[in-house]
Amino acid sequence: MAFRLRSASFENGGRIPVVYTCDGRDVSPPLSWENSPAGTKSFVLICDDPDAPVGTWVHWVIYNIPPSTKSLPEAVPTDKKLKDGSMQGKNDFGRIGYGGPCPPRGKPHRYFFKLYALDTMLKVDGGLRKKEILGLIKGHVLGEAELYGTYGRS
Repeated sequence: MAFRLRSASFENGGRIPVVYTCDGRDVSPPLSWENSPAGTKSFVLICDDPDAPVGTWVHWVIYNIPPSTKSLPEAVPTDKKLKDGSMQGKNDFGRIGYGGPCPPRGKPHRYFFKLYALDTMLKVDGGLRKKEILGLIKGHVLGEAELYGTYGRS
C-alpha cells in the first residue's frame, strides 16, 4: 500500500475550488493521508507553485505534524503553533500559514502539496521557510506523498 495524500475538495490534477484561493476565502483545503511509513515520528507539508513568473512560489509550510495525525481540516488557523503542536512556517507572501493560489491572469498554474513522513520531530520553532525545513529534513524522510491541483484566472 502506497503512502497517499488526498483532498475531499479536488482530485489529483483537478481544479482547486475558488474558496481555497485569493479569489475566495483563501483558506486551506482539507487534506488526508493513509499508509504512512512505519516509524513515522512527524510529518511536514509544503505547498508550492513551480509555474510562478518569479520561480517556485511557496504557499504553505507546516511541520511537526504529530505522527497520529491522518488529516488536516479545511481552514487550518494561520497561527505559528497549532493546538496539536504542529508548527507553521512563513510562505512567500510573507505570512505565517496558508496563502492560496493567486496567479496572474493567463495559463493555469499547478499547486503541489507534498507530504513528507519523517523519522524525527524537528526541534525548532514556528516561522521557518521552505528552504530551512528542506535542509533540516535531509536524511530523515521515510516517505513522500504528493497531490497537485490547478488554478487559473482569465
